[in-house]
This record gives sequence, C-alpha cells and structure tokens, in this order.
Amino acid sequence: MKEKFKSGFISVLGRTNVGKSSIINSLVGEKIAAIANKPQTTRTVIRGVVNRPNSQIIFIDTPGIHKPKSKLGDVMVDNAFEVSKDADVVVFVIEATSSEIGKGDRLILEKIKEAKRKTILVINKIDLVEKAKIAKLIELYKDEYDFASIIPVSTVKNINLDAILDEIEKNLNEGPAYYSTEEYTDQTVRQLVEETIREKALKLLNDEVPHGILVQVEKLKRRKTRENEPIYNIDATIYCLRKSHKGIIIGKDGTMLKKIGTYARQDLEKMLGMKINLQLWVKVNEDWINCDRFINSFKFKK
Repeated sequence: MKEKFKSGFISVLGRTNVGKSSIINSLVGEKIAAIANKPQTTRTVIRGVVNRPNSQIIFIDTPGIHKPKSKLGDVMVDNAFEVSKDADVVVFVIEATSSEIGKGDRLILEKIKEAKRKTILVINKIDLVEKAKIAKLIELYKDEYDFASIIPVSTVKNINLDAILDEIEKNLNEGPAYYSTEEYTDQTVRQLVEETIREKALKLLNDEVPHGILVQVEKLKRRKTRENEPIYNIDATIYCLRKSHKGIIIGKDGTMLKKIGTYARQDLEKMLGMKINLQLWVKVNEDWINCDRFINSFKFKK
C-alpha cells in the first residue's frame, strides 16, 4: 500500500541567536535566511521548503524573540507569535548552554501552551556542553510541556539534523504539495538580494551599527551581456540611523562598502546562477525603525 503524502507549515521559534536560521538553511540545503552572530538577524517571516519522497515540509523562520525597543521590534515579535498560531507543527529552539528557563524562553513556552500546537523541542549547540548538562535540560523542559519529541542537535557538527525532519513528518497530516519540487523558498529575487547584502553588513560591521541598518533594492533589472549571458543590474541602498554609522559602513576610501558589495555579489551569483552588477549607496534616516513607511513592509501578511 502506497504511503499517504503529507505536508504542513512549521513555525520555528526561539530567542535571538539560538541558531534557528542555521538549522533551517541546513535542512533546506540552500541559504534562505541571513546568518550572523548578531542579535535580531532575522527580521521578516521567511519560508523554506523541504521536499521528501512522502512529504513537503514548509519551514517558517521567524524573528528571534527579544524585548522590543522600537516599532520594528514590536512587529518582529508579533510576527513570530502570529505565525505560530496557525502552524501545523512548532519547532522551539533553545541553546544547550542554558542551565535554566530564562525570561525569553519562558515567554515562548507560555505562547506555545496558549496555541496548543504540536511542538518539537530542539536543543541546539550540544557540541559546546557535556551530555550530563543536556540530560538535565531535557528533564527541566519535560516538566513544562508535553513535547511531541525533544531532539538535541548541533548545526556546526551536523549532528541529528535529519531527526528533525523525521519527527516533523511523523507529526504531519495528509496534505498536498503547496510548492513545486524545484522551489526551496517563497522569497523573491529582491528579498534574497536585500537579505544577502544585510547579512554581509551584519558580519563585517561593528556591533553598534547592524541593529540600525535596512537594505532596500531600488533597481533590479535582468538583461543580456554582449556575449548573450544573463546578468542582473542591481542598485541598493543601505539605510542607517546615524551619520557616524554612515562613515563606518562606507569605510576609509570606501573599502568597507566595497567589501560588503563584493561578498554579497559572490553569494548572489552562486544563488541565482548568473552574473551580478551590484551598486550600493548609504543613506542616513535617523528614525526608520519607528517610521510606518518602512515598518509596514515587515508586517506578516497571511
């Protein structure tokens, strides 16, 4: 008897920097979300698709849960919890280095209890601690909620990641394939470009700058070169909060901006499979994180 095909939407929840985006990128097999060792790397709701022989799993990477300090922060946290209300399965990611349930994880737990969704607890970064500490953490969370399963993993060492897919598939209902087997994300080329540029800036810039940057593509045009090869002409603006930040982003003689552009272009050419002509500008907008014109683009739309 042929096994029934399953599908579903999987919300991935967790505090900032617990490794949600790294896990999703590893499982999808493509980079769909920015990764950087900085808080609030993920700002928008991003979908990644995993096609298996008997299932289609649609991951929804959500912004990290944190204490909001701006309109942007409010929208990011609201988005994360809104997505989880309708998810078929929730994947709650915590760090193995935790010794207790902190305020952020406690808040997420309460939201999971309210939503009453099937939830898989993923303990990431197990390569950093001893097994005894992981065992204690498992017992601590077992007392809090009836998780469908608890999976210790390491994205760095590639430990147990396939077990996440197996457990999710086990907890899905019969359903259709929502995306073509060729698709791995619902992001547009414009969104991929903006995320990639922002990721490079996050990795290269000083700690105080990344929280206040926004990347917007102003021009995106596909054309043919003289040799008849496809190429994208892309103009993008990096917005920052202060004039002093603008100087840091540009760097001495434009070296930092050139570095951000070079790294972004190299990644995008691999992703899109064609040449990229990328031009970057930097502008100051001292209150964009509270400006409705910008913030509305981040709001989750069902």
